[in-house]
Amino acid sequence: MENKRRFSQLLLPLYEELLEEENLETALAGSLEILVHTLKCEAGVIWLLDRSTGRLVPMFQVGPMDLSNFSVELGSTAESFVVKTGEPVCVAEPSADARFQGTFLEDNGLSVRGMICVPLKDLTQVVGCLQLANKKDGSAFDADELLLCQRLAALAALTIDEKGLVVNAGEKKDVLIRMRGIIKEFPSGESVIRVLKGIDLDIYRGEFLVILGESGCGKTTLVNLIGGMDQLTAGQIEVEGRDLSHPTEKELTAYRRDYLGFVFQSYNLMPNLTALENVQFIADIARDPMSAAEAIRKVGLTDRADHFPAMLSGGQQQRVSIARAFVKRPKIIFADEPTAALDYQTSVEVLRVFEEIVQDQGTSVVMITHNPEIAKMANRVIKLKDGMIAGIKVNLQPLHAEELVW
Repeated sequence: MENKRRFSQLLLPLYEELLEEENLETALAGSLEILVHTLKCEAGVIWLLDRSTGRLVPMFQVGPMDLSNFSVELGSTAESFVVKTGEPVCVAEPSADARFQGTFLEDNGLSVRGMICVPLKDLTQVVGCLQLANKKDGSAFDADELLLCQRLAALAALTIDEKGLVVNAGEKKDVLIRMRGIIKEFPSGESVIRVLKGIDLDIYRGEFLVILGESGCGKTTLVNLIGGMDQLTAGQIEVEGRDLSHPTEKELTAYRRDYLGFVFQSYNLMPNLTALENVQFIADIARDPMSAAEAIRKVGLTDRADHFPAMLSGGQQQRVSIARAFVKRPKIIFADEPTAALDYQTSVEVLRVFEEIVQDQGTSVVMITHNPEIAKMANRVIKLKDGMIAGIKVNLQPLHAEELVW
């Protein structure tokens, strides 16, 4: 009875999340987070059916796995079996349950001790499934928890149908940077502080990736490792299939020069150089740059090209720093809180430039931000917590910069 009362109280915030949040992806991801947190699970996934391929795609996940670049054939795993049959599965002991056919989570490193998987079924068809795995206290999932998941899944399916969400995952994405088991420790007196605790993550070519998380969760440390500004303690980093976990100085110099661009909260412009000269300074050391004048034009500052930083507004200075980052045609740009010091309208102008970089040049952008609204324009959102990946959300319909409101 106590469980039923508690779950009845939980349904209200879940309903509000799904019905009141205008952005459907945010609503689904938020509902999954609430459910996983309330039932104290190790992992949770919302899978949606891509009808163009007939395959199941993991769109929203809570837990340390990065499943973003995978899809599953119907009937081949427990998740896809639930979607194919439309029947829920609640597994207390996988090894002793005939309905348990193996799960994609186990194929990706999570030992499944217990699982709930229920279909997302609207009035006419199954559109996906909701999956939870492993209660943290080791107990089994019960009938009340299964019923709660079924009610949420039914509402989620109806909301998906009402708002017209169409899944089209497209071809498997090209991995630019692959990270596995990333650990970073810093000395602290006679002991060490472990800031990153085993990160597995891929960054795809031409994607806009946002990393969210509270201060101290490891966002900047992770970007510093990927950007070659710090050395990892353990794990592996591959760039286009080449191991750069412990690069030589020569390899590191070439990597930074040919692959990377950086944009920071503080603009870091050279005060004695004009906007054009600041960009030209980087172009001069690049292997195959665009012209500095073209980079300035792309950020809309041709009429300010001969102005010194002190003569520019904060937003204009940040756009110069963005031009400086992409003038050398990098494969990836890292942006650490690039709008934190800017007002709303100026932030939108800066974000529009990043949007155009991804769309027009195919450059990957990895942005650290505290602002969850900015995450709505990303292709994927990575949430870090306490040095680990806490969740991943795919935006099927990313917003444009001018559509953001905060």
